[in-house]
Amino acid sequence: MISLDEAVTARLESHGARFEVLIDPDAALAIKRGEFDGDLEDVIAAEDVFDNASRGDRPAEEDVEEVFGTTDALEIIPEVVRRGDIQITAEQRREMTEQKRKALINTIVRNAVNPQMDDAPHPPERVERALEEAGFKIDPMEPVESQVDEALDMLRPVIPIRFDEVTVAAQLPPEYAGSGQAKVREFGDLEREEWQSDGSWVGVVTFPAGLQNEFYDLVNEVSSGEAETRIIRDEDDLNTR
Repeated sequence: MISLDEAVTARLESHGARFEVLIDPDAALAIKRGEFDGDLEDVIAAEDVFDNASRGDRPAEEDVEEVFGTTDALEIIPEVVRRGDIQITAEQRREMTEQKRKALINTIVRNAVNPQMDDAPHPPERVERALEEAGFKIDPMEPVESQVDEALDMLRPVIPIRFDEVTVAAQLPPEYAGSGQAKVREFGDLEREEWQSDGSWVGVVTFPAGLQNEFYDLVNEVSSGEAETRIIRDEDDLNTR
């Protein structure tokens, strides 16, 4: 379950009665869209149906049975969300907007590069300033994923940016290959790997281009700075530098 502070109220009025449930806002939107596939108990603040959630008042059992044909809260909660309205306070809206803003910036930073700077990643501060300059408004009631394309369209006149992936070959020396290769291979999609005759390991990994600095930091960490890396632009080019 989630805390009351994290929950929003979904409200349905029917047959002269009111029914309210407390649920995570993202889960509520997913239920409305028919896209929720999680465990309902993980996204509600109470396994209960209220007449007034803020006071903890409950509707008459006969009203619940008449409207929903059951008194099982776990069956009723999704129905209230699907058929009702989602209520959020001004403070909840501010908090949700801030959470979505941070998540949006993180998504862009992880995936975007600067094509005018040899595809270097954009720092979070630059993306944040550019979003403000572009006048992009976060919708707290929409998933971050559905706002990324619009954000990119508004960012492009402000900063050079594009979403991309990068493929990098990393060669770990023999003394670090055994322990280091596991962390490197998990960083992204392992395209190819090869153990060399001297005991060194070469792995070719594809990941969001905005994570290049994190990848190089990881490779240096697991090899004490002795690894060699090379960006792969041709899938047959597996030499390292």
